[in-house]
Amino acid sequence: MRLLACATAFTLGFLAMPADAATTKVVYGYAWGDGSGHLRIVPKSATLAKKRYTLKVIPGARELRLDYTAAAYGRITVACDLKETEGRVALDAKGLGRTACKPGDLTDELGRGPASLRIEYRGGKAVKINEFLPARWPGSRTAEGTLKRVNDNTVLFATGGKTVKLGYMYFTGFFRVTARCRDGWLAGRPVNADNQGLGKKQCSAADLTRALKRERHPVLVKIDYTPDVGSIEQVREVYGDA
Repeated sequence: MRLLACATAFTLGFLAMPADAATTKVVYGYAWGDGSGHLRIVPKSATLAKKRYTLKVIPGARELRLDYTAAAYGRITVACDLKETEGRVALDAKGLGRTACKPGDLTDELGRGPASLRIEYRGGKAVKINEFLPARWPGSRTAEGTLKRVNDNTVLFATGGKTVKLGYMYFTGFFRVTARCRDGWLAGRPVNADNQGLGKKQCSAADLTRALKRERHPVLVKIDYTPDVGSIEQVREVYGDA
């Protein structure tokens, strides 16, 4: 009877387990840091050829936010602390990074910008993460619209009736119409606007963060960005009456 009771309890416990808790899923895409020990990634389809992956947009794919603090992390570099491959890569037969690194190394990598990753996850937690080499870097485009701050490296960009989430990095260019980089948005006369009202005073990504923090409403900009990666390369402040 005791064995039967234990078996019954085990069976009921197993049946009560949420499906997501037992299922490991896989996602490919460009990941961004999203708070301490977390990343965000929009799933993309991936095709492997010659140890490089071609990624394509999955219509309707929703962004995932995953905790990676306990994940195994495989880098494509030959050492965990390298910023770049330096001409040498460590790839397995499937084109995935095989240098065993720690979650803290992934934090450092995401601090430098988006990373192309294959992620195995259960629920909201990443279990195994591997870098890979994209077959090509997606093309960029230029558009005018409005920016609204999400956090210190993420914005919502609205253009053409659509709104997309984009990230920016420490090397993202920011060009202002104001006299100083630390001025408020459109503060004072547009002394650094060109004949189209676009900013031409070069400032930093930190100046962009500072300026957006002060604004409660979306601000008008012209940006160069890479939609498939979700990254901004350059932001120009727009002064409509210049």
